[in-house]
Amino acid sequence: MSGLVKGPVLVIGASGNVGGAAARSLLDAGLPVRVAGTDPGALRRRFPTAEAVRLDFLDPATFDGAAAGAGALFLLRPPPISRVGPTLNAFVDAAARHGVGHVVFASVAGADTNRLVPHHRVEQHLRTGTVPWTILRPGFFAQNLGDAYRTDIATDDRIVLPAGDGRAAFIDTRDIGEAAAVILADPHRHAGNGYLLTGPQALSFTDVARLLTGALDRPIRYEPTTAVRYLWHLRRRRTPLTQALVQTVLHTGLRHGQAEQVDPTLPRLLGRPARTLEQYIGQHRHLWSASPPAP
Repeated sequence: MSGLVKGPVLVIGASGNVGGAAARSLLDAGLPVRVAGTDPGALRRRFPTAEAVRLDFLDPATFDGAAAGAGALFLLRPPPISRVGPTLNAFVDAAARHGVGHVVFASVAGADTNRLVPHHRVEQHLRTGTVPWTILRPGFFAQNLGDAYRTDIATDDRIVLPAGDGRAAFIDTRDIGEAAAVILADPHRHAGNGYLLTGPQALSFTDVARLLTGALDRPIRYEPTTAVRYLWHLRRRRTPLTQALVQTVLHTGLRHGQAEQVDPTLPRLLGRPARTLEQYIGQHRHLWSASPPAP
């Protein structure tokens, strides 16, 4: 780690898209990794070359054991966590007490000014703390198509969102993971910086439906809806209320151009072009088959 960070990088959320991509990229870069979550056994099976420890943001008794000896922290907010004060921010404080050298926080685009999203409070806590930090603010994930939108696409051949004609510069989470590895290989160079990370092209959801139609060889349509109807749609899908509210706010913001900016930071960090949404769709066609495989 160029001698700049001592100890393993503690990765939060390695069972998900962003944290998993970060853990894989760090391991591929030859950096020592410790993955943390509520099921260390599952994490150990997924990342057999990484150390696995238990961390439950709702159980402060697990904080010290997870943070002790970590040289750096890759932090993200698990969707079910809405109260970040006694959870994420308290864990950052625990990591600081144990001498963690740097925190990379995977926030969301606009969180520096949008007080409605929980990520804003984590960013503010990092800014007033003692640990050097770098904040990543990615836009909408390409992986949303295979996660949050998958059921609608696979079973109903549609995308239902309150986004109107808004566009998003979709970013592949694999690129976020690689960016984190670049930063943590030389963290001093990136300390105190907030990076907007986007994909290479802003697309409307009509464009997205067209790409899916071409890749899947069946018509996929985009159905714009209202914020209230979308919230009800998510609740019918048994999405937790707080998560449903955050998703609704973020998607409604697309109507006002909040995610259409294409930023050059990501390719500069990676030293190569960012992955496109078309590439992601082409590599993951199986996710939207009429009968998606069991996880």
